[in-house]
Amino acid sequence: MSARRLGLPRRAVSQILLTQLAIAAGVVVLATGLFLAPLSAQLDDQAMRRALAIAQSAAADPAIAAGLLDSGASADSPVQASAERIRRATGAEYVVVLDLDGIRRSHPSPDRIGLPVSTDPSDALAGREVMEIDDGTLGRSARGKVPLVAADGEIVGAVSVGIAYDSVRDRLLGAIPGLLAYAGGALAAGALAAYLLSRRIQRQTRDLAFSDIAGLLAEREAMLHSIREGVIALAPDGRVRLVNDEAARLLGLTPDTIGTFAGRPLGDVLGAGRTADVLSGRVTGRDLLTVQGPRVLVANRMPTADGGAVATLRDRTELEHLGRELDSTRGLIDALRAQDHEHANRLHTLLGLLELGLHEEAVEFVTEVVGVHRTTAEQVTEKVHDPLLAALLVGKATVAAERGIPLRLAAATLLPDRLVDPGGLVTIVGNLVDNALDAAAGGTAPLVEVELRAEGRTAVLRVRDSGPGVPAARREEIFTEGWSTKQPRAHRERGLGLALVRRLAERQGGSARAGEAADGGAEFSVVLPEALR
Repeated sequence: MSARRLGLPRRAVSQILLTQLAIAAGVVVLATGLFLAPLSAQLDDQAMRRALAIAQSAAADPAIAAGLLDSGASADSPVQASAERIRRATGAEYVVVLDLDGIRRSHPSPDRIGLPVSTDPSDALAGREVMEIDDGTLGRSARGKVPLVAADGEIVGAVSVGIAYDSVRDRLLGAIPGLLAYAGGALAAGALAAYLLSRRIQRQTRDLAFSDIAGLLAEREAMLHSIREGVIALAPDGRVRLVNDEAARLLGLTPDTIGTFAGRPLGDVLGAGRTADVLSGRVTGRDLLTVQGPRVLVANRMPTADGGAVATLRDRTELEHLGRELDSTRGLIDALRAQDHEHANRLHTLLGLLELGLHEEAVEFVTEVVGVHRTTAEQVTEKVHDPLLAALLVGKATVAAERGIPLRLAAATLLPDRLVDPGGLVTIVGNLVDNALDAAAGGTAPLVEVELRAEGRTAVLRVRDSGPGVPAARREEIFTEGWSTKQPRAHRERGLGLALVRRLAERQGGSARAGEAADGGAEFSVVLPEALR
């Protein structure tokens, strides 16, 4: 049932304030009742003990015991005089002295002297002290009864003292105003605290109704888990608050365990690496590239008012692949364009030889031209038996030749056609050869050498170039996402090729390292265990 149907205010802050006031009032009423209940019992006990103390004092007076034995039951007896003196001095309602037969020897009303008492005196006459609240001839009273002992130690009667119960009730009622004053003060303090708290909640909830807050939460959940962009919310201490479905997919997290990530440090969820550094803010910037598993991600991080942050992730793996394919296509186009010019020159040469009647020279010229290309393809396929990898190396050799850079296979190269993941190795070789060609370009004696061999089921790849090499201090840094010495191209970012190489190698349980070639330049080594069937 809604708050409007119940007649309650619609705003959340008003409902919270009323609830807090109701709770505070209920607690005050309960505390007051719990205090009054034992207070009444405590006042009763105090009255009975006071009556018993007066009775004990009267019984300790030897004149009363002696007068009880020596005089009769009359209004002018010494027992009556002593009892009235004690009654007036203590403010008791009555002090009654009775003999062993239960006959009154003293009483505030003299006409009751000589009559039996209205309550059973047997306990006191038997030597036991009694405290009780009971009704008598003078009304309800708190009573104390003690035995009256003569000088020889014999019980000769009893003393009964009563305190008017109205005085006990008056004390209880007298305590109630003070108690209510304290309760009112506590209620006022609680109401003030509730008001201040409700004002703070009002600022934090922006004066929304509970239904509005519930609707916003439902919309937030639906939006976060339906958008095709990963979202991760982090607390000020770096712990994960929320991971939506797309972020779990991009980061390789299991969807059915997304809820278990809440409250855990980001490093425990993702492990150490650039992705965790970017999302936690240790690496700053906009549109930061990172590699998580097989995916290339673009991350942005926005701090929140409470010191936390919200990070978004976009998948640009396909875009990166398209960019690399575009680079390869451009390289092939450049090679084809160069070959087109070269082919035209060769046709012109051949035509001139034929027109001059130099038929033998024309045959030798054609045989030489065809033999060069055939030799390159045969050299590659003799040592690299995987068709995809062989085709890649033939194409790279053509591009290298057009750039004036010799691309050769090392003498130790021999790779059988038993690759488990040819596509992955093609990506690794393509990236390393492209980087090597860029590094060797412009040198006085450019050269790129590729070595591919199998050691059991392990594939070993080495790519050497004649470029300037990689300083020893930066040989690990170059495998970091976003690191590059080249200017970025318009269609994609730089600095991902080597990061992908290492990530693909590590995914297969291998490694990727940079070193120095024997004759200078750089040498990149990749080891892939279990790469061959």
